[in-house]
Amino acid sequence: MARYLTPASIGLLCLIELYTDSAVPIPSTVPILSFIVSNLLPPSLPKPRDHFSNNETREDRANFIISIEDFERLLGAYPSASGLPGRTLWDIFLMKLWDINSLHALHVFFERRSHLLMKTREDTQMDTDIGIPPPSQAMILLSRASPFGAFVRRSQLEFTRLKFQDTLNLWTSFIAYRQVTLSTWRRRNPNAGTWSFDAMLEEADKEWDQDTLQTLVSVAYPNVFTHHGRSPDGLVSTNDVEKLLEFQIEQMQKFGNRVPETLQQQFEEILDGDVMIPSLSHYVKFLDSWRAGDYPTSFDNLHRFFDYTMQNRDRLFYQYALLNLAVLQADFGCYQEAAAAMQETVSTARENKDMGCLNFSLSWLYHFGKAQPTVINSADKTNMLGIEREGLTFLRVKAKESGMWSLWSSSLLSEAKMGLSAGESVSGAFENILRSSQLTINKNMMSNVGVQMLLQSSLWSRLGITYLAWSYCECFLHSHSRLAPFDDILKISCRSAYLLGQNGQYAEAHAKLEQLDQNSLRSLKASQYWLIFRGILQVQQDLHGGNLDSADQLLLQLLQCRGGDADISFELNILHIEVMIQRGDYDNALCRVEEISLGFKREGEDILFRLKLLNMKALLFNKCGRPQKGFSVAVHAATLAWRAHILPPLWEAIGIIASVLTSLYEFSAASRILTTVIPRALECEDAALSAELWGFQVDAYMGQAGQATSQSLQRKDMLTLALEGIERCFGEWYKLGDKRRMSACIAKKALILSTLGEVEAVVNVKGLYNDLMVA
Repeated sequence: MARYLTPASIGLLCLIELYTDSAVPIPSTVPILSFIVSNLLPPSLPKPRDHFSNNETREDRANFIISIEDFERLLGAYPSASGLPGRTLWDIFLMKLWDINSLHALHVFFERRSHLLMKTREDTQMDTDIGIPPPSQAMILLSRASPFGAFVRRSQLEFTRLKFQDTLNLWTSFIAYRQVTLSTWRRRNPNAGTWSFDAMLEEADKEWDQDTLQTLVSVAYPNVFTHHGRSPDGLVSTNDVEKLLEFQIEQMQKFGNRVPETLQQQFEEILDGDVMIPSLSHYVKFLDSWRAGDYPTSFDNLHRFFDYTMQNRDRLFYQYALLNLAVLQADFGCYQEAAAAMQETVSTARENKDMGCLNFSLSWLYHFGKAQPTVINSADKTNMLGIEREGLTFLRVKAKESGMWSLWSSSLLSEAKMGLSAGESVSGAFENILRSSQLTINKNMMSNVGVQMLLQSSLWSRLGITYLAWSYCECFLHSHSRLAPFDDILKISCRSAYLLGQNGQYAEAHAKLEQLDQNSLRSLKASQYWLIFRGILQVQQDLHGGNLDSADQLLLQLLQCRGGDADISFELNILHIEVMIQRGDYDNALCRVEEISLGFKREGEDILFRLKLLNMKALLFNKCGRPQKGFSVAVHAATLAWRAHILPPLWEAIGIIASVLTSLYEFSAASRILTTVIPRALECEDAALSAELWGFQVDAYMGQAGQATSQSLQRKDMLTLALEGIERCFGEWYKLGDKRRMSACIAKKALILSTLGEVEAVVNVKGLYNDLMVA
């Protein structure tokens, strides 16, 4: 494999010479210069659809070799500036290519590239002393510091460094690369013969016989005319491969995807049989195998890459080896080893004064401590970050001082999230989110938008405005997902599906998850997260549909994977408790609630989780026939929810308090409370919560009807209101497909209608009840 020069490089040099000779007409200048620049300079920012997470074909992206057809497509559409009729830039370009008709001509070609550059002051003075006139003002000369000038100078330098065998390989590769244009060249130049690619062979053709000449060609140019430029041998340089590897690493680290299979196969074909394999290829294999969940291979490639790196760059990059090792071990489940490796990373980065690595390591340790508090406490009792808030403040200040805008923005979001988890001021959380948003916009860090909008969605959901929370998810997926890491796309899609699922829109929720890119789901962690969330939606649907055996079996499988994300782990625990409740196993359900609550007190979990557990505990007492025992629990939950402004658990707690009042025959007070709460609870778009509150309201109305005088107008009004409430309750359970509770609503409706004396309506309701039970 060549170090730098390839046949395509010679084509680019000829194209630059076309531009400097003023052979390019003005209308075609911009596309030709853009073509040259795009192949000389790496893109500073990938296009919106340039990463691996879309469903387009990737053959064009994988083919990073500039073929002769690329030059033909570019130049064949533009006429030559010479004014000759029928002549295009493609014809002039072919002339320059076929003028290189010997190995000697190739040397002359590279020597003459100096004429394209502006001369230095010393060279100009020397030409003046000798009497050489200065170049014409009409000539276009390249600045030595420009991208074109730097490419020309480096091409000359690399050519002079080539050994004779490498020069010969470049020459033979160039012949094979150019050979596909022979028929076009012959149409313009009828005198071109079979051996026009080499002037020496053309002269020998006049003197030697064909057998001798053919023998010489087979010896001098073996296997040159059998591939016609299709094989990558000789067409790819080490510089091209390193550019491809750097692009792959950037995409994999930025978007969290794996290398597409098409690109991976073509890359392996390029490196197949080559002695010099770039060390970056080991890092690409490490990232790819890591994403795939092949941890032994990823460990092997990580050690292999940093073994090569340490030989060339000493100990300066040792902390990055430790950093990658710590993150890999954390994914592998070796939390003690990961914490120890990251703490050594902090020490090494501080020793080498690498503030970027140091700040990132401290931020990783903070988030790792939130996810695995027991590991950090056992590894370091003092905790180098100190108290959480002080640790975040330290990270934010250091990130601002060192200009690490992404870390600064994430620190602000972490402060907002910590405030929400502790039940502190909502306005303070909004302030930190807006400061992070301003920083993201000012510094154009579009990859941070996903985390910010996910936190905003969670905040609006806590405030009980679910539609706005869902709108933030949809806004991100439609407008910002093109430049976001796939992890953010996955989490926001799952959150949007969850919000749809709690309103009974299971078909739309499953469709939302199925829209995710399949190539991005080749990553093991992303695939597991996606599968677990699909399982959660299915368990919820089975629970409401009465398929307890199916829900129990699927839940047992999901519970084996609950050690990752805290939200998913808690959701699985809640579903486990709901399965116990539906099976009537109230004792074990209550024990499980107490067990989870005790763990939260020990580890300091989110206050939202505590509120859900408190409400579930109060509901368990209600289902056990001891509603008064859950009164203090519900009041405690309502007090905490009011202080933290977390409204859905607040409305649920108030509904439980109303049911307790109903059990104490305080029907009027319970009805007034629920009349105030239900309109606000409907904004949460939680069908189960709305149905539960409507059910409590129906019980309060029926209690008031029972206290009223028989055949009185008040009794009839209360029964009418109860009938309307039971219709609302039935509608909410119908959204969720909960046949058991729908049948209970129909039974209550039949009782109300019989009390009102509606005989025909009772018969119709009984028929509906029988149909529902049969279905």
